[in-house]
Amino acid sequence: MRPATEALLTDHLRQLKLTAILRCYAALARQARENGSEYEDFLASLIESEIDARADNRLKRRIRDARFPLMKTMESFDFDAAINLDRRLMRELTEGTYIGERRNIIFVGKTGTGKTHLATALGLEACRQGVRTRFVTGAGLANELIEARSERAVGRMIQKMSRFGLLILDELGYVPFSREGSQLLFQLLAERYERASVIITTNLGFADWTQLFGEPTLTAALLDRLTHKAHIVMCNWDSYRLKESLKKKPPAKRDKE
Repeated sequence: MRPATEALLTDHLRQLKLTAILRCYAALARQARENGSEYEDFLASLIESEIDARADNRLKRRIRDARFPLMKTMESFDFDAAINLDRRLMRELTEGTYIGERRNIIFVGKTGTGKTHLATALGLEACRQGVRTRFVTGAGLANELIEARSERAVGRMIQKMSRFGLLILDELGYVPFSREGSQLLFQLLAERYERASVIITTNLGFADWTQLFGEPTLTAALLDRLTHKAHIVMCNWDSYRLKESLKKKPPAKRDKE
């Protein structure tokens, strides 16, 4: 390729923001010449490289915006240790049909059973399927809402959160909410009711949610909305972290006789 033509092509590709084609056109052109490819095949290869690169960038952006604390996949989950977990249901949930149906998922169980792992893995799959996702702890979201209210921006924040196709609310039950936090959380979750999906992880049974939200009437109304058509997954197997700790603990020394 003549230097003037190469410079002009590079400039045009930059103006059109075809960055993937800019990176690979020289190599693809050389390959096409060596293989004697048709012009149409060469053009299709260029366009495919740009489409793949843009799809990859969109996925990376969705994952970044989701704010996962750690990257956890369904493949890395220890299903053998999760006694009574419905693997068929988890495969179905991985496909993401619950999002299109605007159904919720609630993981209930004690600490260390992998609830956050499962929720994160489903969130990652949602990102791969093109769904805008946000991960946040229950306490963190309540604090964000209270801060927004003090700045008279709570309405804008609720609208912003409602635009996420999937909201993951982690560790609900570890920290009780203030009355203001409970009311704001109820407002946000009520806004999402039958409009967008929520995944919740909690260490509290539903009968104990009143101690978390304070007001029995508000708690009952919230549970009514969250559990309607929801997938409720009981994580009642032993704690992974406890098992790992016990494995690492050195055996007790016997007293010498």
